[in-house]
Parts: sequence; C-alpha cells; structure tokens
Amino acid sequence: QVQLVESGGGSVQAGGSLRLACTISRYTSWANCMGWFRQVPGKEREGVATLDFALRNTDYAGSVKGRFTISQEHGQNMVYLQMNSLKPEDTAMYYCAAVLGRGFCDIGSGDFNYWGQGTQVTVSL
Repeated sequence: QVQLVESGGGSVQAGGSLRLACTISRYTSWANCMGWFRQVPGKEREGVATLDFALRNTDYAGSVKGRFTISQEHGQNMVYLQMNSLKPEDTAMYYCAAVLGRGFCDIGSGDFNYWGQGTQVTVSL
C-alpha cells in the first residue's frame, strides 16, 4: 500500500520560515511527479508547488512564487517545500501528493492519485 508521510508543519510568526518534507513509503512504482497543495476550511484546495522528476519542471502558485521552493531529495521519492517570508494568508493544511503512473504535473492537474494526511501550517502576525 502506498503511503505519503508528511512532516515539518507548525506555527511561526509572519516573516518566518518552515520546511515541509514528504516521502512515499512502501511504494511499488516510481513517482513521476510530487507536489504540495493546501486547503483552508470552507475554501477549495489549491495547488502550491509541483515538481516533475523527469523533466525537472516546477510549477508554483502565483501567491508563493519567490517565497516557496520545492525540491527533491536526490534520487528519492521525497520532496521538500521550503517556505520563506511566510504570511498569515499562508495558514492552511498542507497536503503532499504524488502522481504514480502517467499524468500531468502542474498545480492544476487532476492526476495526483496519492495523498498524504496533511500537516498544519499556522502563520501569525
């Protein structure tokens, strides 16, 4: 059974930084793409950042460009989301997701077929 395990959430003051990590455990096939999404209660989930492992392409939401960086642990099914200059509006539950098999790798893709349980990020003034 494929599982995505997230870590690194927490509370931070505005302007601070956090790094989220996500790994796929007990996988049976290589992930083509991994990404991060976030959701605030009462709002739709939004794509934050994605990374295509083969093409090395990244895609970011406009609201996080220049502040967040997605990266891959070398040769591993593991990604990080470095979040700098955090703002209160970044407060959300952050979810790691993966595309196992064929699919599009961007923040608008509906091909992410495996999801983590989420990790809370809270940014206060």
